[in-house]
Amino acid sequence: MYSNKQDVINERFITLRQEIIKILKTGKHSAKDLSKILGISEKEIYYHLESVEKSEKLNIEPSRCKTCGFIFKKRERLKKPSKCPICKKQFITDPLFFI
Repeated sequence: MYSNKQDVINERFITLRQEIIKILKTGKHSAKDLSKILGISEKEIYYHLESVEKSEKLNIEPSRCKTCGFIFKKRERLKKPSKCPICKKQFITDPLFFI
């Protein structure tokens, strides 16, 4: 069926990405939510989201500081920021992804 191990790995990634797209079409989800739903690490989710972003219109509701309300509108990275540039606190909401 598969000619080598790489084909199996590629098939798994394609399936995961299709699942991520299907889930993101149902509403807004964080990487943490997707990780729990799909049973893979958040690190893997971000890897797949980068690929999804190339093939689909991935919308992002940006992270927000829970302390001062700063919104990370211009952030290009998909991952949650570690701290707020204004108040320097680390109480940051996760970005939400949707299609």
